[in-house]
Amino acid sequence: MRGYEIYHPPAEAAEILSACPRLIIAGSTEELIELAVGGPGSDWFEVAYDVPGRGRVVEATVARVRNGVVANYPEPYMRRRDPDCMVIGDDTPTDKPTFLQRFGRPFEPVRQETFEWLKRQELAMFGFHAGGPETGLDAIVIAPANAGFFALGLALLQGILRKEEVPPGFHPRAVIYVAPPFRHTHFNGKQVVVHNRRDGLHELFSYNLYPGPSAKKGVYGVLLGLGEREGWVTNHCSTVQVITPYDNVVTIMHEGASGGGKSEMLEHIHREPDGRLLLGENIVTGERRYLQIPRACELRPVTDDMALCHPSVQSGEGKLTLMDAESAWFVRVNHIEHYGTDVHLEKLCAEPPVPLLFLNIDAVPRSRALIWEHIEDAPGVRCPNPRVILPRRIYPGVVDGPVTVDIRSFGVRTPPCTRERPTYGIIGLFHILPPALAWLWRLVSPRGHANPSIVETEGMSSEGVGSYWPFATGRKVDQANLLLRQFLDSPKTRHILVPNQYIGAWKVGFMPQWIAREYLARRGSARFRPDQLRQARCSLLGYVLHQLQVEGVLIARWFLQVETQPEVGEEAYDRGAAILRAFFEKCLREFQTPDLDPLGREIIACCLDGGTVSDFEKLMPAA
Repeated sequence: MRGYEIYHPPAEAAEILSACPRLIIAGSTEELIELAVGGPGSDWFEVAYDVPGRGRVVEATVARVRNGVVANYPEPYMRRRDPDCMVIGDDTPTDKPTFLQRFGRPFEPVRQETFEWLKRQELAMFGFHAGGPETGLDAIVIAPANAGFFALGLALLQGILRKEEVPPGFHPRAVIYVAPPFRHTHFNGKQVVVHNRRDGLHELFSYNLYPGPSAKKGVYGVLLGLGEREGWVTNHCSTVQVITPYDNVVTIMHEGASGGGKSEMLEHIHREPDGRLLLGENIVTGERRYLQIPRACELRPVTDDMALCHPSVQSGEGKLTLMDAESAWFVRVNHIEHYGTDVHLEKLCAEPPVPLLFLNIDAVPRSRALIWEHIEDAPGVRCPNPRVILPRRIYPGVVDGPVTVDIRSFGVRTPPCTRERPTYGIIGLFHILPPALAWLWRLVSPRGHANPSIVETEGMSSEGVGSYWPFATGRKVDQANLLLRQFLDSPKTRHILVPNQYIGAWKVGFMPQWIAREYLARRGSARFRPDQLRQARCSLLGYVLHQLQVEGVLIARWFLQVETQPEVGEEAYDRGAAILRAFFEKCLREFQTPDLDPLGREIIACCLDGGTVSDFEKLMPAA
């Protein structure tokens, strides 16, 4: 019996594995670390391929460091995800561009070329349970052996089955094939990931070595496809249990497009050297406002980016229940620019109990990789997307198993807004949303201002349904219906909207979501009396708080109601609201199809007709 046969690979995968000149079957991350750096005793490795017409092309360099492995890409373009990387290779229903549409030819010949190329390579493979053994699916990866760091990233993110632990009933329903040179020979140097959905098998072809579009979001697409067939969602969110100094426990689920603050929701509040919190700095006057919270809440992380909301874990008590879909977290550290910014995360990464994988971090062999030492895209220009993959088992206080969500938050990267330059940066510290309006925000999911995670796009753009649309393979309307059902089934979960980066003329970073987390946990819920709320001047923003007091300190009104800022005013606010409304109208019209749930059509019609917050509440009442 050949070693790979215990994984019961599909016939075409088995043919590749039997034909390749050398096969390494990995059963642990320790094996993959040695593979990534070029073998035992090696501290430096170049991942390179011979490309016809170009010669030897170095895709990445890999260094062994004292706290793990550091991988870097010579080409700045490869250091973050291209939002247009996904194409669909099959002919089943989809709203995504197909391979035929984008490249003018069917995918099947390229698929066969990929298989033939892999047969000539030294390969590595391993098995894993995508999304977990109970609710996900069995999967394998087949990659060039010299791309060990990529395989390591996948093994950290989704786990790896030790060879002696592969269950007899293991049958892959997903296969990841990795062929980096095709980026140059077939796709003009671009990141391309092809999803090929076959009967009972999801094939994923990764034609690049940045793990974001494939090992991370590619597997996400596989899980979304599974949920689409079975009627459930893998949400794009972080989740944290917040324990107050008074032992009150509140669970917050934070969704949003890339850069929307998901990883930051799991972080402790960043403090000034004297212990104060910098609430914001006015970009016009230079004024700074501070807040003091002597003792912050305890944080128990649950998910960082992908949450399985499988029917088997739902409590049936009117609140959404979820569990982590990952074994490790792909944490962006672009905001860690100096030692002492986040001592908890810095310590965990500098002295981890197990080796970590760092991406876009400047480190030499046998040094210690430091998460504030970002590689530069150009002299003096830091890469905006440095990353570290953190196994969840080493994260302090991590929660295993399903949790029930009290507050469902949505984060938006906002630009500065002033009288001279009105923008959609009109979102206050946080807003209370009726469920119907919260659902609409997930349909449009603004990618927002200065997104650090993806290749830059012009203007305000949508990340799409649930903010996970870039990774989904099917139809938008199907995902919209699944999300609507999820909202209807959890009427006791409350909804808020939170900005990051700017509130009007105030630069605030991620402080709004940290303050909202502290405040709402201390309150015990996001349930307010009518006299505590005011309808926002822009109805898309739901309700604003009339007053907000944290630890005895009253937050200035202009942080809650942006039109009261003298640097903004009502006219600039209204122009910003018009930008936001036009964006919603543009995004929502594509959902007006007969296949959308009738209630969904009513909610969208309400929005397009200029409905009030009260109108949205009537359409989907909260319990």
